[in-house]
Amino acid sequence: MAADSDQLSVLASPQGTDSARLLPGVADVIGWRCPWIDAAPPPVATGDVTALVDRLRALCFDKALVFTSFHQSPLPTALLLRLAGIPWVGAISEDYPGTLLDLRHRVDDDLPEAERALSLAAAAGFSLPSGDDGALAVKEPLPDVAPLVRSHRYVVLHPGTSVPARAWPADRFAETGALLRDSGWDVVVTGGPSEVALTSEVAAGSGAVDLGGRTSVRQLAAVLAAAEAVVVGNTGPAHLAAAVRTPVVSLFAPTVPAVRWAPYRVPSVLLGDQQAACRDTRATECPVPGHPCLASVTPHDVVRSVEKLTGSDLTRADALDGEEDGL
Repeated sequence: MAADSDQLSVLASPQGTDSARLLPGVADVIGWRCPWIDAAPPPVATGDVTALVDRLRALCFDKALVFTSFHQSPLPTALLLRLAGIPWVGAISEDYPGTLLDLRHRVDDDLPEAERALSLAAAAGFSLPSGDDGALAVKEPLPDVAPLVRSHRYVVLHPGTSVPARAWPADRFAETGALLRDSGWDVVVTGGPSEVALTSEVAAGSGAVDLGGRTSVRQLAAVLAAAEAVVVGNTGPAHLAAAVRTPVVSLFAPTVPAVRWAPYRVPSVLLGDQQAACRDTRATECPVPGHPCLASVTPHDVVRSVEKLTGSDLTRADALDGEEDGL
């Protein structure tokens, strides 16, 4: 969209603003906690809604697209955009939109989320610029994180998830890290400020570098970009790894469909029982005793998957060293 626009702005949740700033071509990011989208929704407050409408109106947007996941309705947001005076609004909607939408786009149910968004943009008349293959991407350059990771050949373990139903046990992450180190890998553990205790436990059990709570989203992207592989559940850093083209071992609980939410267009191995009883429930807490969808995955399974993704002993970092040496 940025290639066909004078200025592209993104309205995102407060949790998503830092990630939105990583998107190529985005000039401005507006944060707002949306009562019909937020996982822990705030009350609908007239003052908050009015303030957002006034802010959007003052920015004089010509066109707006509402990007939603398959289970979300775009229509409440479309109503606010109309109230803000935006003359053209498009979205994917199965519900009758009345006059809220100028473009009511429809897609197949099992489309990857990235392709769902690309389809809407294309329907609105926005085409990919030359050289853009439609894969996920981030704004470059990324910061230098070498002093943080202290290695040029490492695997990232990201044990945190947004909800417990998607989590693999910390002790298994720790055992995985120890096995990787025994195989000659350096290991880096990442996590947000709320996950410091978790990353500390995993790092202590594996002798890894602990970056829990020590990186911004932009620094995290750089850490992932330089890694040989990332071991992660179905959570934000899995998609960030895909955006920087790093292979992913995906510990994927089937509470949402992998066809929609697996790491997009990047080498990956999907682990976890995709036919488990929790399939497609969108559960945040595991509804099945023993968490069988991920409990069946062993640290040895993960290490074998890392080996599969990284191939021979000639890793990406080794190959780059060879190129620099003229080999």
